[in-house]
Amino acid sequence: MIKITIIGSGNVAQHLIDAFAKSGAVEIMQVFSRTQKQISSLLDSNKITNDWNALIETDLYIIAVSDDAIASVSSQLPFENRLVVHTSGSAPLTILDNKNRKGVFYPLQTFTKGKTIDFNAIPFCLETQNESDYEILEKVAKSISQSVYKIDSHQRKALHVAAVFVNNFTNYLYQLGNDICQENHVPFDILKPLILETAQKLLTLSPKEAQTGPAKRNDISTIEAHESFLSNENQSTIYKILTQSIQNHGKKL
Repeated sequence: MIKITIIGSGNVAQHLIDAFAKSGAVEIMQVFSRTQKQISSLLDSNKITNDWNALIETDLYIIAVSDDAIASVSSQLPFENRLVVHTSGSAPLTILDNKNRKGVFYPLQTFTKGKTIDFNAIPFCLETQNESDYEILEKVAKSISQSVYKIDSHQRKALHVAAVFVNNFTNYLYQLGNDICQENHVPFDILKPLILETAQKLLTLSPKEAQTGPAKRNDISTIEAHESFLSNENQSTIYKILTQSIQNHGKKL
C-alpha cells in the first residue's frame, strides 16, 4: 500500500483526504495543517501535525496549497530526495524545491467547500521529473480516478487556460443571464434545462458542431434587437464581443 502525506487543509486537500480514505490502494499517514479544526472531522487527530520536523517518511508528499505558497512550502520540507508533488494547474513543476524529486498531481475539477465530488470521473494530469516516479503517481491517481493523463507543464498550462474559458467564464455568463432575468422579473430556473441540454450535447458533439443562436445564423435583426434591449454597458459589450467572435469563427476581431 502506498503511504501518503498531504500538506494543506483547504478545499483541494479536504477533497483528496476524503477520496483517499475510501481507496484501498493508498493510506494517508499524515496531514500537515496549521489549523487542525478544518480537517479534524476527516481523520484521526494523531495524524495531523503543524510541526515540519514531525513529518514522517512516506512514499509521496502532496502539497495542496495556493499557488503563491507552493515554493515556500516545498522549501520548508525538512528532508531530501523524496517524491514531492503539487496540485496546481498553472504552476510549473520547476516551482518545487530542488532538494526533492518533483512531480505534479493536478485534478482538473472545480472544488467547492461542502460539495461532494465523484473523483472516479475527475481527470488527473500527472508529471514527474524522474520517469521512475511516474509509476507511483499513476498508481495513486488510479486508486481514486479512472481518468489519468501524462501531461507536461506546457500542456497543463494550456488545459488550465482552456478550463477558465469553459468553466469560470461560462459560469460568469450564467451570472449575467441570471442578472438579466432578475432585472426583468423572470425566474432563472426557466433557463436551466437549456443549460443542461447544451452541456449534454458536448458529450457527443464538438463545441463547433453544437453552436447555435443568432450569431451562428448571422441573424442580424435579432442581434440588433438584443443589442438595443441591453441597457447595461457591461452586458452589451460582452454580447457584442462574443457575437463578433462567433461570426468570425474565432478569428481575430
